Amino acid sequence: MPKFFEFAARHWTLFLALGAVLVLLLGNEVQRWLRGLKKVGPLEAVQLINHRNALILDVRSDGEFKDGHIPHARHMPLEGLKTTATQLAKFKDRPVVVYCRTGSRSARAGSLLRAQGFEDIFNLDGGILAWQTANLPVHRDQKDLKGKQTG
Repeated sequence: MPKFFEFAARHWTLFLALGAVLVLLLGNEVQRWLRGLKKVGPLEAVQLINHRNALILDVRSDGEFKDGHIPHARHMPLEGLKTTATQLAKFKDRPVVVYCRTGSRSARAGSLLRAQGFEDIFNLDGGILAWQTANLPVHRDQKDLKGKQTG
């Protein structure tokens, strides 16, 4: 045991860096726990949609949504979610799967929904990119596709 303390004393910067990393990791997990968000993968999200009638909420920008979204997803960009979340009040009794491109904006959206009284909130881990990687369907507006092909 004395050798450990001797090593720690000689390499105190390493131990300081290790401590900082541990605090950051722990802080991230505590923050996620306080938000009340549960991470789900694409296949778990499909189960929530099919078996629990989950609401799918896309919080990406208008352009990202038009480029492709999960079928039947409601689109409410994160920037305006504080004001538009009241439109979702009728869905409070259903699970909500929130997603964005990778999962960070949807985590913030989940916190906003939690503040609005939603309880069963799931963040799609990896966002639409994980959904596409799992080869799950993506809906694209045919009208927008025609404009891109000719434009």
